[in-house]
Amino acid sequence: MLRNMNSDYVNWIILIGILLLLLEILFFNGGLIVTFLLSIGCIFLGRRWRPRFIGKSLYWIGWIWLVVTVLNMMTFRYFICVLLIYAVVQFFQAQKEPKRIKPSVKEPAGESEENEPADGVVIVQKKIFENKFFTNQKSPDTAYEWNDINIQVGVGNTVIDLSDTVLPNEEAVISIRSLLGNVQILVPYEVEVHINHSVLIGDVDVFQDFKQKVVNETLVYETPQYRQGEQKVKLITSAISGKLEVKRI
Repeated sequence: MLRNMNSDYVNWIILIGILLLLLEILFFNGGLIVTFLLSIGCIFLGRRWRPRFIGKSLYWIGWIWLVVTVLNMMTFRYFICVLLIYAVVQFFQAQKEPKRIKPSVKEPAGESEENEPADGVVIVQKKIFENKFFTNQKSPDTAYEWNDINIQVGVGNTVIDLSDTVLPNEEAVISIRSLLGNVQILVPYEVEVHINHSVLIGDVDVFQDFKQKVVNETLVYETPQYRQGEQKVKLITSAISGKLEVKRI
């Protein structure tokens, strides 16, 4: 439903929601942040200890606590009201101008003699990673086709092994934004690397030559032959807390 909403309206709705959330935290419910942190902490610890009884208990206590907290928030009720109003408006507009659906016929061929896509055709490529909130992700252990990576991670570790794929003879891009978690990139010796890493608190280990604890900094690292290299990777990462490790294999 929200996909059909004008992006300007969505931006204003989200902005008002953020302002309401700040007002709720500052003036009406100051313990909301603590409640969120405790419930998310229970979920995180519960996932780590899940095979045991205490892990399962913490996991479900955390989720129940989080859901109850969200349901009691003024901001949540605001978004529910916005969705209901939008649904009513869409209903009345549909009554005035019913939406007409026509079957679409896909023409065969559509490719040139060189088997290249025709102009105007958008090709959806297979994704290596997905946006996840609570999970660990790793590139396939078998050979896989390379596509640039652009993901957002909530809590979890991400491992990308570039030795199992064939990088293009141009700049490949990896962009990872995470809240809490470690990122490990395994790079073949013949591949040059550019790193742009921003973190609130964490560790950085690049090729075991550059190790540093970082507090609220942005670091830029580049191998000497990056500009001239044929195969090269541009790594852009940001996190609140976590370790970035880039190593040769």
